[in-house]
Amino acid sequence: MGVKADGENGSLILIKQGAEARVFESHFVGRKSIVKERFSKKYRHPSLDSKLTLKRLNAESRCMTIARRLGVCTPVLYAVDPVLHTLTFEYVEGPSVKDVYPEFGITGVIAEQMEDIATQIGVAIAKLHDGGLIHGDLTTSNMLIRSDSNNLVLIDFGLSFTSTLPEDKAVDLYVLERALLSMHSSCGNVMDRILAGYRKSSKQWSSTLNKLAQVRQRGRKRTMVG
Repeated sequence: MGVKADGENGSLILIKQGAEARVFESHFVGRKSIVKERFSKKYRHPSLDSKLTLKRLNAESRCMTIARRLGVCTPVLYAVDPVLHTLTFEYVEGPSVKDVYPEFGITGVIAEQMEDIATQIGVAIAKLHDGGLIHGDLTTSNMLIRSDSNNLVLIDFGLSFTSTLPEDKAVDLYVLERALLSMHSSCGNVMDRILAGYRKSSKQWSSTLNKLAQVRQRGRKRTMVG
């Protein structure tokens, strides 16, 4: 896919380059949109590469659809192109939680807003987990706050998969906890507020949080061993 310099209908502006995909800003039927392209890996056999890429593309679109059915806000999926290996979906106007949390106490982001965001995160994850869906990459970069409603929107389901195992759910939460500790340590114990929202919303919270304690213990042991 080529990257064009302007933002008119059909053109693409590269906004993010990752190890597995490129993300572009574009327009779809007159609406601002995001195009995510899963690109080829040159070290793989072309036929195998195409099959794997298409499998992951379909899995991501399926998981986004499942999440919306479970009542979790995600961008609206507009189109899946199996030839270009792209997903086209709604452009969500608003900052990421990663950008909001550092502003706490600096530009008027007050404790009440912080708690509201944390609760929304916990509720959203509980809905995913109770519905048997693991996000796989829960970081504050993959959470947006809609400017017009302040509602949480989860994005990037590229590593998502279905599972009902408490272990998988616990690891999902642990990934988020580690991300918060490394990037938002100045914001207080946000994870406690997230888990409070999770407990209130999840019917299966007990087995998951018991498993989370074990996952944390394993993580500490690995840290000490180095």
